[in-house]
Amino acid sequence: QVQLVESGGGSVQAGGSLRLSCEASGITFNKYCMAWFRQAPGQEREGVAAIYIGDDSITYADSVKGRFTISRDSAKNIVYLQMNSLKPEDTAVYYCAAEGRYSDYACAPPQLPANFPYWGQGSQVTVSS
Repeated sequence: QVQLVESGGGSVQAGGSLRLSCEASGITFNKYCMAWFRQAPGQEREGVAAIYIGDDSITYADSVKGRFTISRDSAKNIVYLQMNSLKPEDTAVYYCAAEGRYSDYACAPPQLPANFPYWGQGSQVTVSS
């Protein structure tokens, strides 16, 4: 019943910006976590940023603090990831994910993929030097 649809990926030069969007449908819980993950070739999937739907508390991975911003449009049920000052090491497939139920741990860093049953289709982000 839950569907997450991503958009906004692409290719940019180092120092550029992109904004990813994740539109969610079918979620009826009033407290749950939504997060962005990324996975580079040969690497494990890692949590990038998360927002807790309920109090809008936000966390970031150390590697993106000061450059990435996660935000939410509750009226449109969309979560965004604004990515500024992009670096080649940010190159990866980016996935949005939803917890799907209430917990008090899914949004706590580091976010773990196993805590998120619902996923977007993935968005390729490529940053060239």
